[in-house]
Amino acid sequence: MIRKMMWAVLAVGVALIAAPFVMGLPDKADGGQQMIDAFAPIMDEQNVQLTADYYYDVFVPLGDVVPAMTQENIDQFNGYLAGFTAVGVDAENMVPALSEAMDMPEEDVQAFMAAQFVGITTMMQQLPQMEEDFGALLGLMEANVAIFEQVPAGLDHYEPLVTTMEEQRVNYDKVSSLPDFTLFTWFFVIPGALLVALALTGLFVGRETDDASVADQHFTTAA
Repeated sequence: MIRKMMWAVLAVGVALIAAPFVMGLPDKADGGQQMIDAFAPIMDEQNVQLTADYYYDVFVPLGDVVPAMTQENIDQFNGYLAGFTAVGVDAENMVPALSEAMDMPEEDVQAFMAAQFVGITTMMQQLPQMEEDFGALLGLMEANVAIFEQVPAGLDHYEPLVTTMEEQRVNYDKVSSLPDFTLFTWFFVIPGALLVALALTGLFVGRETDDASVADQHFTTAA
């Protein structure tokens, strides 16, 4: 009866030793530990909060900018830019025209306008730079129209990621506090090895006992 029990214990021990290797546990546990280690800085409490702040305070507001970043609006602004160009041409012709109409030298007309119409004079002087800057801004907007069209879909895509990070941060800490995953294989192998050793010892001792009993019986019979 005891020998049968020892054979059962031996089978359980061998199964425990073999099970983690059959399941590929060493490789999977190593991969799991690497993942835990890699996500450690990402799932840090401060980093998760920073990620959420960037998403809600920076990226979500970009969704409100999307309606302005359309080709229709850019075409409209390009019309304004063409108006700047026309105003620039008129500004160049204004001083000579006033000089002729007022029968004054152009220098005097310029001095008169600078003294009496400061805002207009300043704007006329800055008009070439304004036109260049506005043109560069429109070029930047037009180059990124396709990107801004993807902003709403991008926000919808990343929202579950951010909310999951926030919701699972504490659970991540619980998992990362477990013993190193690479040790999990030994949680099977060591008990299995102990059971195998126990079973083999039991079987060996049991066999010696049986042999001794048989020898005693032969000795008694012979006597």
